Amino acid sequence: MQPKVIITCAVTGAGDTVGKSPHVPVTPEQIANAALEAASAGATVVHCHVRDPRTGKGSRDTALYREVMERIRARNTNVIINLTAGMGGDVVVGDGEKPLEFGPGTDCVGPLERLIHVKELRPEICTLDCGTLNFGDGQSIVVQTPTQLRQQAELIKSYGVKPEMEIFDSGNLWFANQLVKEGLIADRPLYQLCLGIPWGAPYNTETMAYQKSQLPENAIWASFSIGRNQMPAVAQAVLLGGHVRVGLEDNLWLEKGVLASNGALVEKAVKIIELLGTRVATPDEGREILGLKK
Repeated sequence: MQPKVIITCAVTGAGDTVGKSPHVPVTPEQIANAALEAASAGATVVHCHVRDPRTGKGSRDTALYREVMERIRARNTNVIINLTAGMGGDVVVGDGEKPLEFGPGTDCVGPLERLIHVKELRPEICTLDCGTLNFGDGQSIVVQTPTQLRQQAELIKSYGVKPEMEIFDSGNLWFANQLVKEGLIADRPLYQLCLGIPWGAPYNTETMAYQKSQLPENAIWASFSIGRNQMPAVAQAVLLGGHVRVGLEDNLWLEKGVLASNGALVEKAVKIIELLGTRVATPDEGREILGLKK
């Protein structure tokens, strides 16, 4: 096990969770407050999406990201901020014999536009989703081609931001390792093993252990599962020597019948980590582990 475990709290995401729990933050003020709550509960890193305050749907608006960051930093200058770069690859394939007539919700842009908020705001970490995924049972896919990913990796590196490579399936991991081999990812590469998301890699003990076994020796890694398996995944990741992620992006429930807040999920993860005999990394300790400059 790691002597100090990084907890990332993913506070809102972009999924269809607004209205399913009163605790899902939508406005920049709510998202920042959720991040601050998570940090107070023990989170090392806060992972932030933004949402359109009018509709609650995921957004790429740099002004919204800027407001979230400014609100967090006005009250907490220490927690590590990780901004998503996963928005901008959504394609809703047309029905029947007209697949190229893309449906509402399609938002597919190039690498420069997809990373404009990262370029302007320079968070310490941003995500790099490492492959294309059938997202759920409908017509939605999330698109990241090898060429696009190489371009995004080069841009992120030029901005001085650390990429957190999001791994949704074994092919994603294969390609992420290739980015490392090509020198597009700086030393001490950071992987996030994302399990249980239809239709990527399922959550089970064998899958996490297999993916961990395929990582480079110098890798830093974390893992999570969505839904009811969020806390079992925390325990398994710690036991395998990794770091962890919790938060309302991935799971709305603290236990059966009890809706969670971000702070409550972090507190539960802290308890699991400590009961297993290790402890949670502070933000400054997290920076040392990840090789970040504050």
